[in-house]
Amino acid sequence: MQTSRQPTLRSSRVRRWLGHLFREWTIESRRPIAPAFAKPQPATWSDAQVTLAWLGHATVLINFFGIKILTDPVLFPRVGIRLPGFTIGPKRLTAPALEFHELPNVDLVLLSHAHFDHLDLRTLRCFDESTRVITARATRDLLKGTRFSHITELDWGQSKSLSTAAGEIEITAFSVKHWGARTQRDTYRGYNGYLIERSDHRIIFAGDTAMTENFAALRRHGPIDIAIMSIGAYNPWIHSHCSPEQAIEMANAAGARFIMPVHHQTFRLSFEPLREPIERFEAALSKTPERIALREIGETFVLP
Repeated sequence: MQTSRQPTLRSSRVRRWLGHLFREWTIESRRPIAPAFAKPQPATWSDAQVTLAWLGHATVLINFFGIKILTDPVLFPRVGIRLPGFTIGPKRLTAPALEFHELPNVDLVLLSHAHFDHLDLRTLRCFDESTRVITARATRDLLKGTRFSHITELDWGQSKSLSTAAGEIEITAFSVKHWGARTQRDTYRGYNGYLIERSDHRIIFAGDTAMTENFAALRRHGPIDIAIMSIGAYNPWIHSHCSPEQAIEMANAAGARFIMPVHHQTFRLSFEPLREPIERFEAALSKTPERIALREIGETFVLP
């Protein structure tokens, strides 16, 4: 009896959660999108430094000593299923800090997994063939409608070295605790975190992950300068999204010097109040606030 009831109970909870989110999305569809807190100025960034700006959700623009990287680019007002003339899915609460035409020439796009709020085809179709892409296992087919000509899939533990006009960079995919399906039938798709390495400097882009002990293994690569960690969408999705405190714990396990909290204040994907993730994150680091790379969409951080 118990085994037959459990799937029904889970399905009932999921329906209630989705119903709540649909009501929230309906209400928010009538609200204007708030402007980003700040506007990055990438044209002024030095190629002799490591500079990062949070554009919203999991989209981070990185100048890694002259190599321009963009993580999980999502720059349109909605994410979700695209139909002629409109998109079915959540509307942004906060505008992206930069529009596509304001970006510098991007050398590399990093895609962590195939979920609509991370792999946004409308944004990806804006890039030309010169931009290279590293994406998760079994996700290349989703990019057929783009102009990318250099696409590399990485599975956990695999690495890719890239040569650019600004020099060499190495990307290593590592295991996170999430899931990669874009629909109900493609559960075979991969999902990655990435370690980005150049000139003895290292950046973690964790993508989406629940609490996992896998980050400790990244220490073997050497000191980590900064970890880009998602801190939102944990209520009730704690089994696929970490809490702010867990994000810090994983970054600490990797030995990260600084932590950049992302994946909050952009879309309504869960139940927690809009400001709760960053408030909990700040409280958890109240004794070492200097480790917080930034707090608001549009802010810029230069690695000391």
